[in-house]
Order: sequence, then C-alpha cells, then structure tokens
Amino acid sequence: MKYRLLTALLLICWTLTGCVERLIKVSTDPPGALVWLNDQEVGATPVTVPFTWYGRYELAVRKQGFQTIKTSRKTTVPVYQWPILDFFSETLLPFHLVDRHHWHYQLTPTSPTDTDALLDRAQALRDEALTTD
Repeated sequence: MKYRLLTALLLICWTLTGCVERLIKVSTDPPGALVWLNDQEVGATPVTVPFTWYGRYELAVRKQGFQTIKTSRKTTVPVYQWPILDFFSETLLPFHLVDRHHWHYQLTPTSPTDTDALLDRAQALRDEALTTD
C-alpha cells in the first residue's frame, strides 16, 4: 500500500512539473507588415511565434509602401535556462515559465518614385548601351 501511494504521489508530482514557453513577439508601427524569421514567413504584425533555441535570428519585415527592414536579432538566455539550472526549470518547478522577447520596429515610408526621371534615366542608359556596340 505504501508503494502504491508513493507511486501515485510521484506521478501526480510529475504531471504538475513546470515547463518553459519561449515566445518572440514582433510588432511594427504601422501594423500589418509581413514578418520572416530565418527565411520562413511567420505572419503579419503583431505576431507572436514560439521558438525552441536561443541565439541569432535573421529577421525581415516588409510592407507595401514602406522600406523593407532586414536585420539580425539575438535572443538572450535567461538565468533559469543556463545549463544545469534548465533541468530544474524544465522538469521540476511546479509552475509554468514564459520567456518573452518583444521586438518593435518603426516602418519608414518609401519616397514616391518620379516616373519621368526614371524614364529619362532608362532612355539615357539605353542610348548609351546602343552607342557602345
């Protein structure tokens, strides 16, 4: 009877153990920009994405009418995820931990294209290319 009770208590404790949820939230002003993390589209801002490893992430943020942002961001490791300590935070803590990283970007509007100047430049380049042959 003692062993059954002990086994039942261990199973209950095991199911109540903690875990760590890791999240990256990307937001922009104005919202609605498409976000790519490591060349994978993850959604439109504001978007929250789970991640499994700490380190550097390649980030691209694109919205029509605004300049594209391409950058690299690093997720820092909290103390409770350091080696050895992570065993306790992942398996033995009786509560759930959430590690949130929030990256916010201000989008810059693109300047309007002067189509006449663009056509003049294209014609000049075409003329130059035809005369060099």
